[in-house]
Amino acid sequence: MKWRGRRGSGNIIDRRRAGGRGRGVAIGGAGGFGLLAVVVIGYFLGVDLTALLDDGRMQGGGGGEITAADEEAAQFVSVTLADTEEIWADIFASELGQTYDPAKLVLFKGATQSACGGASAATGPFYCPPEERIFLDTGFFTTLERQLGARGDFAAAYVVAHEVAHHVQNELGILSEVNAIRQRSDETTSNALSVRIELQADCFSGIWARQAEAMFGSLEPGDVEEAMNAAARIGDDTLQREAGRTVRPDSFTHGTSEQRQRWFATGYEEARVSACDTFATDRI
Repeated sequence: MKWRGRRGSGNIIDRRRAGGRGRGVAIGGAGGFGLLAVVVIGYFLGVDLTALLDDGRMQGGGGGEITAADEEAAQFVSVTLADTEEIWADIFASELGQTYDPAKLVLFKGATQSACGGASAATGPFYCPPEERIFLDTGFFTTLERQLGARGDFAAAYVVAHEVAHHVQNELGILSEVNAIRQRSDETTSNALSVRIELQADCFSGIWARQAEAMFGSLEPGDVEEAMNAAARIGDDTLQREAGRTVRPDSFTHGTSEQRQRWFATGYEEARVSACDTFATDRI
């Protein structure tokens, strides 16, 4: 993925040096640092790693020194976020006739607080709808590569794009509507609705990838394959199987590896928001 030397986002809130407790400092721009963080569970997580947590395979971090690798990862995410802002602003205007209001991204290391609960280096990146913010720890990229086997910078960019896609859903009123239905539903129905939300976010991520290629020429050979591999690695069935558990479809909240790959591919191939209506199809 070609990203060096390109514009960064101005919607980054860096809490890494505030010990996770302060409000942080908004940073960004051409040389701005980006955002990320390992995360606690809001209502809609991009990556559900609780199976690996229970298996003891993921270890939480505790803050510590911000390394050169942390800084490079932050810059990478800042550029990726900036790309999503331009892409979705264009899509909202041209396809939806609306104005896109971008999310802010909180970068932290170790732990921080969100309106969706405490965030720590224990699960995965998440979007918190009440704050309209994404929470992510740069350390998650190491987990993504070493524990989950999703290697490559475009795999990391896919994770950011997926969380941004949840913000897009929030902007379109989808999250609040589905959330209200989930609160009135039994667990099985609630899980099924969560799967459709997550698969739509994967589809939106595919749109982002296609537009990033068209608008910025940032994709390199193998990048789409990296994103597809990441989607496969974080499927509910794969995570349960890797944790030594029995695969239970009724407990799925994000979709199978095959579903996540297929909906990402749908977004990439169709490049239209209307093609990502996971609620209007019998085959998810």
